Amino acid sequence: MVCFSLGSNLGDRISFLQQAIVLLTERVGLPVSLSSVYETEPWGVEGHQNYLNAVAWFNTILSPKEVLVTILNIEKQLGRIRVENKVEPRNIDIDILFYDDIIINKEGLVIPHPFIQYRKFVLVPLTEISGGFMVPGKNATVSELLNDCNDSSTIIKTELSLQK
Repeated sequence: MVCFSLGSNLGDRISFLQQAIVLLTERVGLPVSLSSVYETEPWGVEGHQNYLNAVAWFNTILSPKEVLVTILNIEKQLGRIRVENKVEPRNIDIDILFYDDIIINKEGLVIPHPFIQYRKFVLVPLTEISGGFMVPGKNATVSELLNDCNDSSTIIKTELSLQK
C-alpha cells in the first residue's frame, strides 16, 4: 500500500487531480481509498493561489523507487515544470506520504514524507480516510499528529470529487 498527497493550484485544478488519479490507477495500482477534495491556503509560501488537495491510498506491486519514478513521470506528462530549490505554483504535485509502514531515508526518497506533521492540507484529508494509521517513526496516529499540528491555515472541504 502506498499513500499519496495530491495538490494543484494552477489551471483546471480538479481536472489535474482527476487525471492524476486515472494515471496512478493505470501505472501504480488500484485505488483503495480516496479522500474528499479540500481547498487550502498555500503552505510555506506567499502569493500563490489556493490549492485543491486530497489524499489517496493505492495497492501496488511497484517498489518505492519505481513509485517515485512513476509519479515524477505522471507530473511531467501533466505539464509540471520543476524548478530546483524553489517552490513554484503547480498544476499537479504528487508526493509519497507512506509506503506500507516502512521508513526510507535516501537522497531523493524519504518515506514517510518528512513534513506530514506540519501540514494540515495533508493531515485533514488523511485523517478523514485513515486517522488511526500509526505513522512510522512517529509513535503517533495521523489523528494525533493533526491534533498536535500548529498549522493555522484554512482548510475547506469541497463538494468536488477525485473521480470523474
